[in-house]
Amino acid sequence: MTAIGETGIPSAIDRTPSRAWRKLRANKGALVGLAIIAFFAILAIAAPLLPIPDPNATSWSAIRKAPSAAHWLGTDDIGRDILSRMIWGAQASLMAGVFSVAIAVVIGVPFGLISGYFGGWIDMVISRITEAFLAMPFLITAIALAAFLGPSLTNAMIAIGLSAMPVFVRLTRGQVLSVKTEEYVEGARSIGLRSSSIITRYILPNVFAPILVQATLTIATAIIAEASLSFLGLGQQPPAPSWGSMLNVAKNFLSQAPWMAMWPGAAIFLVVIGFNLLGDGLRDALDPREA
Repeated sequence: MTAIGETGIPSAIDRTPSRAWRKLRANKGALVGLAIIAFFAILAIAAPLLPIPDPNATSWSAIRKAPSAAHWLGTDDIGRDILSRMIWGAQASLMAGVFSVAIAVVIGVPFGLISGYFGGWIDMVISRITEAFLAMPFLITAIALAAFLGPSLTNAMIAIGLSAMPVFVRLTRGQVLSVKTEEYVEGARSIGLRSSSIITRYILPNVFAPILVQATLTIATAIIAEASLSFLGLGQQPPAPSWGSMLNVAKNFLSQAPWMAMWPGAAIFLVVIGFNLLGDGLRDALDPREA
C-alpha cells in the first residue's frame, strides 16, 4: 500500500503512526525496552529536582561505605554518594548516545541519499571513502578521533558520531538504490520534478524507517563507546560524573568496594538492552511486510 501525494504519485509506504504503534504495543520486549529508557531518561531530566546529595560532595568520614539507609548505593573512594552520581551520570551517557547518533544521521544520511540517487563518479567517491572508514574498527576510530580532538564529553560525542557516520551512509545508499527504481519515482521524474524534490518527497520518506531503526540500535553502541572513552579518560572529565568514569575509578577497588563498579555497570547494561529491545520492536512495527 502506498500514500498518494499531491501530484497523484505515491509518496511513501503506508506506515501510519496508529498501525506502527499498535504493532509496537503488541511487542512486549519493545515495551520493556521503552520502559527502561523512559525510567533512566526521567531520572536524568529530573536530577536537579530530586532530593539527592551533590554528586561532587566529598565526605572523608564516608569513604567506600557499603549501601545503607544513608547511602542507598554506597559511596566511592572519596565519600561521594554513588546514587547521586549515577543519576547525574545518566545525563552524560544518554546525551552522548543521542547526540552522537544525531551527528551521524545528519551527516551520513544526506551523503547516502546523494550517493544512491545520482550514482556515477559521485557514488564512487562517497562509497570508497565510506569503505575506508568501515575498514577501521568503530571503537578504535572513536578513540583516535577523541584523542586528536582532546578529552571532553563534547569531543567524545563528535568522535563517536563521526565514527558511526559511515554505517548510515551505506544503509541510506542501499535503501535509495532499491527505492529509486520504483514506479512512483519514475513517474515523478516524468512530470519534471527536480531531483531535490524527488529525494525529499518520495525517496527520503520511504527510507526513513530503516534509518530510524538503525539509529535506535546505534544509540546503544554509542553509549558503550562513551563509557569506554570516559573509562580511558577521553570522555566526561572529573569531577563531573559519568558511568564510564565511575567504572574507571571503581576498577581499583573491586575487592574492597565492589558496589562502586556494580551499579554503573548494571546501568550501562540495562540502557543498552533497552535500546536494543526498542530497536528490534521498531524494526518489526515499521516493516510493511509484517502483518
